[in-house]
Amino acid sequence: MDPQSRLPQPIRPLKRPASYVSRALIAASYPLRGIYYFLRHPAYYPLFLSRLLPLSIISSLVYLILFTFAFLPQFAFLAIFHGWGAWINAVVLVLGEGLVIIQGLFEGFFVDECRVDVFDATLLDYGLDGLVAPHRLLFLDAPNSVKKLGKPTTSAVYQPWSLIQIVELIMFLPLNLIPYVGTPAFIIITGARLGTFAHYRWFALRGLTKKERKAEIRSRMWDYTWFGTVAMILELIPILSFLFLLTSTTGAALWTARLEQKARGPPAPTSASAPDAAPGDSLEHDPDEPPPPYVDNPV
Repeated sequence: MDPQSRLPQPIRPLKRPASYVSRALIAASYPLRGIYYFLRHPAYYPLFLSRLLPLSIISSLVYLILFTFAFLPQFAFLAIFHGWGAWINAVVLVLGEGLVIIQGLFEGFFVDECRVDVFDATLLDYGLDGLVAPHRLLFLDAPNSVKKLGKPTTSAVYQPWSLIQIVELIMFLPLNLIPYVGTPAFIIITGARLGTFAHYRWFALRGLTKKERKAEIRSRMWDYTWFGTVAMILELIPILSFLFLLTSTTGAALWTARLEQKARGPPAPTSASAPDAAPGDSLEHDPDEPPPPYVDNPV
């Protein structure tokens, strides 16, 4: 029987919109869950402090220069069309320009390796060693998931650097000139593009072809749009943008772990807990145990 047919008649037309809203909220929550998870796991801190903290300082200088020399002229121009509300559009426009510069100079070359480590370490936390092990060395006796990570044995890319993506970001920047709807449109459109890369590493670990990757992206395009929108907002925050790159990566890995667990189903019950086991089964000899000692008793 169709579950929808069991719903009251007035509620049935709302089931599909409610499903879309629920999927959007769940997907949008993962970048925020990633912040909480990352901060609660100090083992991840060295990945940020050793590799990305210097870049965060450099990025803050980039934003400082942009806000010093580019913000006021752009605000004055936008104020002609937007009035005093132009400062919101001007801020997002300058942040977008800074993001273009930072992505072009640093992100694709210095950040991606760190994001791969964060993604893989989170999967190890959820017991998905079998997914990661074919693609990198693992030190299973290490005290935490970050220290378990060895050198990758295959190509390790979290988000491929793309000149097209940067060009698209530049092309959509003028959307901020449109009053009221321009800034939200810029964030959602660029976020939708960003969200499609959330599981690029997962697809690589599974060995999917390009055609299979596109099919998976199409099936979750609505979800990726809202994941990417929240991740995009976080990336636009000056100074903390590199930290949020890692936390959004953590969120993508948490999402991956949930999808993997859902696809694999609950673990099979062990023989000790199997409900169909006969009472005398536990008394049978285990073939892996040594045979009982020989006793010379003819009776």
